[in-house]
Order: sequence, then C-alpha cells, then structure tokens
Amino acid sequence: MALAVSACSAAAPDAVVSAAEPPSLAAERFPRPQRPVAGIVSDQWANEDSRERAGEAARVIDLLDIRPGMTVADIGAGAGYYVSRLAPRVGPEGRVIAQDIERRTLNRLGQRVLRERLGNVSLVLGEPHDPRLAPRSVDLALLVHMYHEIAQPYGLLINLVPAMRLNGRVAILDVDGPVLAHGTPRALLSCELAAVGYREVAWHWIEGRSIYLAVFEPPTDPPKPERIAPCGAQ
Repeated sequence: MALAVSACSAAAPDAVVSAAEPPSLAAERFPRPQRPVAGIVSDQWANEDSRERAGEAARVIDLLDIRPGMTVADIGAGAGYYVSRLAPRVGPEGRVIAQDIERRTLNRLGQRVLRERLGNVSLVLGEPHDPRLAPRSVDLALLVHMYHEIAQPYGLLINLVPAMRLNGRVAILDVDGPVLAHGTPRALLSCELAAVGYREVAWHWIEGRSIYLAVFEPPTDPPKPERIAPCGAQ
C-alpha cells in the first residue's frame, strides 16, 4: 500500500493513501530461512549524529554513484536517516521510495518528510515477503542494517525483481556478524542472494572489516519458489 506524501500538503501522511500495488507471490510458497531472524527493536540502527560523524551515508551514496534523476527505494526506511540524504542527491527529477512494513514507522517518517519538505519522497507500506513496489520503478534498492530482520528473505528478494528497471541494482549494508547480534555473515548473505539468482557485482568494506556494502544485480529469470534451496545457518 502506497502512502503518497507531498511536502506541500498540510494533510497527515496516513490520510493520503493511494491504491495498493497488487500482492506478488505469496509468502507460503517460499522455503523458510534455515537461520534465525533478528527482531525489529528500533526504527533506527544507530544515533544519527554518530553515523553522520562517521560519514556513513555520504560514503555509501558515493560508492553507489547515486545521481540526479534516479529512483532509489530505501527498503526498511525506518526513521528516515537515508531518506533525508538520498532526496537531495536524486534531486527534483528523481524519486526516493521510502518503504517499510510498519505503518506507525511510516507515519512518523511522513512527518519528517513534511517537516524537511522532501517533495520527491513517496512512502510505501510493504510486507515481510513483498516490498509492494510498482513494476519497473526502481533503479537502486537499498537495504540498510535490516537484512537480518527480514522474516522471508527469499520471498522479498524474488518479489523485488519485477520492480527493478533494466540495469537496476540491489545494495545491502550490514554488519559481518551473527544474525541474532543484528548482522548478516558474508557467507550467508552471498548464499541467500545466489539462491534466488542474484549476482554479486561489488563488495566494499565501510568500517574496517565489520560493516560491508554488497551490491547485486537481480536475475532476469528468477527461480520458481519451489526450486529455491535454502541456505543453512552460519
């Protein structure tokens, strides 16, 4: 379900609701991940001031070569740390799609969008297995410090494919550590993405050898859900 927000609108974000994108493949068609799923404990990964001092967002945006006119989907946008930094980079001709599965989180983010007058931002209410994004609408999908919280990664990754434009990319920022410590081990990430046909095209270490930015190309012909071999816990 998409929540359309205009920086010029005086209405509350949750009062301006457009038609939902039709659901994609159902969650029960996909195998369950054979590893833990971290709980969602906050709508932000860390204090924004500390992240800003570390220069995290600026480095990630530069590494991904995000340019004016692009459409970037922030999957699991949370409190909007990246949304407020992506919006100026893509400019008035671009768009940021702020997606989350928690309506209350999106409502709070909508208030931030209005407060900061981010007129090129749309809010989308997704599901744990389905981002609910419009077909061929996204140049870059960005998942920041939340991959370990995805309850149905195979479903989300497969259902994300139709939303990606030609030459689109999926980028995942996470900690190279145990899932229950709110990280995703590199081997596990690579295995789960490969299991649904994604191809790794770049790997960057953001902070020492603990935080990484992994970039993938989505498959042109993803496997049928029943043919996906789940990866074991790592």
